[in-house]
Amino acid sequence: MKSSWFTGPAFLWKNELPTPQTVELDLTIGDPEVRKEVQTLLTKATDTTTLADRLSKFSSWSNAVKAVAHLIRRAKQIKSNTPTTVSEQENAENVIICDVQCHTYGQEINLLKRGKRLPHHTKLYKLDIFMDSDGLLKVGGRLRHSPDNDSFKHPIVIPKDHYAAKLIISHCHNKVKHQGKGFTINEVRSKGYWIPGMSKTVASFIRQCVTCRRLRKLPEGQRMSDLPLQRLEPSPPFTHCGMDCFGPFLTTEGRKQHKRYGLLFTCFCSRAIHIELLEDLSTDAFINALRCFISIRGAIRQIQCDQGTNFVGARNEFKAALNELDTHRLSAYLTERQCDFVMNAPHSSHAGGVWERQIKTVRSVLNTTLTLSNGRLNDASLRTLFYEAMAIVNSRPLAIDNLNNPDSLEPLTPNHLLHLKSNAPLPPPGAFSKEDLYCKKRWRRVQFLAEQFWSRWRREYVHSIISRQKWHSPKRNLTVGDVVLDMDEQAPRSKWKLARVLETVSGKDGLVRRVKISLGENKLDNKGQRSSKLSVVERPVQKLVLLLESS
Repeated sequence: MKSSWFTGPAFLWKNELPTPQTVELDLTIGDPEVRKEVQTLLTKATDTTTLADRLSKFSSWSNAVKAVAHLIRRAKQIKSNTPTTVSEQENAENVIICDVQCHTYGQEINLLKRGKRLPHHTKLYKLDIFMDSDGLLKVGGRLRHSPDNDSFKHPIVIPKDHYAAKLIISHCHNKVKHQGKGFTINEVRSKGYWIPGMSKTVASFIRQCVTCRRLRKLPEGQRMSDLPLQRLEPSPPFTHCGMDCFGPFLTTEGRKQHKRYGLLFTCFCSRAIHIELLEDLSTDAFINALRCFISIRGAIRQIQCDQGTNFVGARNEFKAALNELDTHRLSAYLTERQCDFVMNAPHSSHAGGVWERQIKTVRSVLNTTLTLSNGRLNDASLRTLFYEAMAIVNSRPLAIDNLNNPDSLEPLTPNHLLHLKSNAPLPPPGAFSKEDLYCKKRWRRVQFLAEQFWSRWRREYVHSIISRQKWHSPKRNLTVGDVVLDMDEQAPRSKWKLARVLETVSGKDGLVRRVKISLGENKLDNKGQRSSKLSVVERPVQKLVLLLESS
């Protein structure tokens, strides 16, 4: 028998091949080697994007017109690399506007083609619309007999909600060099376009224009915050207070003249003030004046101020001094005599209005008095004058509603509340009634009188500050990523720096009134080369101009 390696299979030597036998495979369900039958449904994709929809890809009206003009050339199989002519651009404008009108005013166009008039409820009824030979909707109006050209007498209608209207307004706005709404509207009409509701549409576009925002937009604002608890809760005077420096004032020592300053403290609760004399605006002078104030008025729980260099230096020195204490003495000191510095954002003088108003009051008293002895006061005389002014201001009434009524009680002043100060918070625990005036326990009699003062303060003074004087409505909160301008009152507006919001600080009411921004600074190094550096600063929203909102 020959080996099949040399002859091959035997059926290959036969004249006819045998009939193949079908083999039925019994595949079990769930076999991972068996591929499942999957039915697929095919759908025919159609591109329904119109020319009007593709306008959103362009950022300017001129670029869109030139692109359509080149497409018309390509459709007519005109091979030319020369720039488009004026007639080609006008033809491209007509093609774009015709497609935009068909996309927006399809029903009106169908009615006009059938020779019917527009119904009364349509928005174009009052414009006396007609269709010209190019298939464009134009305004009929009452200027048919005017000697002006047709584009002036019968402007083309552009829908205000379409992107084409935005491109045309942007084109005309750039033509007039961002001169405002009136100039832009006149330019749009002189180009032969009529946009329904043009005044509001142009004003809305100008509000979003970055160049106009940079040139004329007002700074950001925010609704005035609610009064803090420190101004509403009865507490010993000067437990929570604000401070600031004012001056300078000239004093004479021998033949030399010196500049002296005043340090004003105002109590958030009683609205009383305290003034100390400062030799200069250094940290040492401020710490000495602060210690004098604490020695006279007692311990302070919280001081609110701006970020002056002397205030920041004093806070840092106090922190360094606390590190020198051991753990036991430190905990006892913080528990009994802690004084926290709460500092406002830089350049936010409006946040310290509660003491800025007192400084204005004190200045009005001092300026009147100093005119009698200009330049002839020494340090001791100026300090005495500060105390006299402090006494005058603290004698002012906190409420003026019943001043003209002879039967009313004596007006409540900060001096009344200063005399009631004690080491313990007021009022003490307990319920005090009118009968305590006739009891033998004098401390209850005194506490009842004290409660009368505090209740009158709540009734007469707190209600006078319940209303907001300005900043009534809430504004949009600045968010991370917004591009803003950092206001610099010492520089022209064109020199204000661009910045980006990095972090926002929300108040208890959820409104943002201060943010952290990153500023780019260009500086010259030792080799004379300019290098850029980012710096992070904190600013109130009133010192920022919003240019671009974060997406």
